[in-house]
Amino acid sequence: MRRKDREIKEFDEIVKVMEKCQVCRLALHDEEYPYILPLNFGMELEEGKIVLYFHGALEGKKYDLIAADNRAGFEMDCETRLVTTPEDGNCTMEYESVVGWGRVELVPDEEKERGLDILMKHYHKEDFPYNKAIMPRTQVFKLTVEACTGKRRMKA
Repeated sequence: MRRKDREIKEFDEIVKVMEKCQVCRLALHDEEYPYILPLNFGMELEEGKIVLYFHGALEGKKYDLIAADNRAGFEMDCETRLVTTPEDGNCTMEYESVVGWGRVELVPDEEKERGLDILMKHYHKEDFPYNKAIMPRTQVFKLTVEACTGKRRMKA
């Protein structure tokens, strides 16, 4: 990281940033260019590692790419705000972000409900009684984070 003064070094602080984020961008290996998807997510800590849970339809390009190469990168950001100083013509952004990588795997059917529960908990702090009838039409997959870095820029 070039700007060490903006690096978030503490694991617990990185997790706190991730908890505030609403979208995770997942980058998969495609033939010529990366394939990037904005996804809703949930997360939990398993034996000191961050595990991100996602959901989607039962088939599609992302599953073909995961089957061919399950390595993936991810990015998420929050607390973004444009800061301008008209008197000197400058502008900058405030933000918190996390970037990392890991391996993606499909969640077996018997663990699908648990994965969806984790995902729903990220957006609904109370238990949200989602419609379980969607389960047969929904694929759950997870990324076990192997490494990540956090960064923060707050002007004030």
